[in-house]
Amino acid sequence: MKNVKHAKCVKCGKIYKAVPDLTNCSCGGILDIVYDYGYIKTVLTWETLAARRDYSMWRYRELLPVEETTAAPPLRVGWSPLYPAPRLAETLGIRKLFVKDDGVNPTASLKDRASSMAVAKAREAGAKVIACSSTGNAASSLAGNAAAAGLETYIFIPSRAPKGKVAQLMTFGATVISVQGSYEETFELSKAAIEKWGWYNRNAAINPYLSEGKKTVGLEIMEQLGWEVPDYIAISVGDGCTIAGLWKGLKDLYAIGLIDRLPRLISVQAEGCCPLNRAIASGGDWAPMEENTLADSIAVGVPRNADKALMAVRESNGLAVNVSDQEIMAAQKLLGQTCGVFGEPAGVTGTAGLKKLCEQGVIPADAAVVSVVTGSGLKDVANAIAFCGEPVSIPNSMARLTEAFAARNAGQGKI
Repeated sequence: MKNVKHAKCVKCGKIYKAVPDLTNCSCGGILDIVYDYGYIKTVLTWETLAARRDYSMWRYRELLPVEETTAAPPLRVGWSPLYPAPRLAETLGIRKLFVKDDGVNPTASLKDRASSMAVAKAREAGAKVIACSSTGNAASSLAGNAAAAGLETYIFIPSRAPKGKVAQLMTFGATVISVQGSYEETFELSKAAIEKWGWYNRNAAINPYLSEGKKTVGLEIMEQLGWEVPDYIAISVGDGCTIAGLWKGLKDLYAIGLIDRLPRLISVQAEGCCPLNRAIASGGDWAPMEENTLADSIAVGVPRNADKALMAVRESNGLAVNVSDQEIMAAQKLLGQTCGVFGEPAGVTGTAGLKKLCEQGVIPADAAVVSVVTGSGLKDVANAIAFCGEPVSIPNSMARLTEAFAARNAGQGKI
């Protein structure tokens, strides 16, 4: 790979050759892919990107760790819409807001970016089977992307995973192991199984290539904004891989001169499971927590990418905020009513945190902000219905319809 120098441990600094089946450093630290920015500057410019018609994450190949001959996987991942959100901005009291809806990816979450990269690297490694553990979205994205590429998958999920995500897994033909335990227990079982049978490892905190796929969300945001850098980018955080990838992509663009400054990141976690944000608040190390939130995709009590995630928030002079499940569900409804975007609870947690910071006066009124929605609300309709309520149900009668409207209006204080 002309564009890649090597991989480097973020903990001890040990250097590794960037082979397709990289995992963690011998010290246990996470590896980071190091690029040759001098070379990339000569081949990736505003003009070359503007001329490209590949509207997927693979339009940024010069900033991705794949061989020149490696074909993009079959599913079109990336280039999700970035919507101006003036009504929501007005509600929050800020100058400008954009919503990046990654729920429109093939399996309906941002995790498709990592899984597409996993498929590409598995092909380079000559692997036929890929495996991972997941709270749901990484699992369904791997199963879908691998199925399209003709690869077999073994998926480990905690038994609390929503039915919508399990349905995707079964439909995509994955071998699904539902573990009666926490995500941490699920992860450890998947790790042991991968080591025993030699499957290609898609676990994002072990395979350093996956955050390189996730970083494309940041590359897209900047290009879609015409390279005008926002003041803040808000995103939900679980194991830390997504926010770490986002930050890596932004730093890549800054290093090759496509943007002239870096935004501040907003790390948002559920208050029932916020080990990374607690570490940011204390300035110290993180400690495990129980997984006590309905936002299943970010219910990670033992984050596996803590080093990179904490580094991202601290390097960006970022903010950390925790939100209750009630605040998460309120944000889901607010996004739907003001933007027409339906995000799952974990997907809208970034917006919930942004709303809270605006109400606290932390975000200046003249700020420009991007909020990333990381997954579709169709992944978990049960919680949405529980929060928003059931529809009006009546017999086929205009008289009963009129009565129902009158009762509803009276209940809402309308005349």
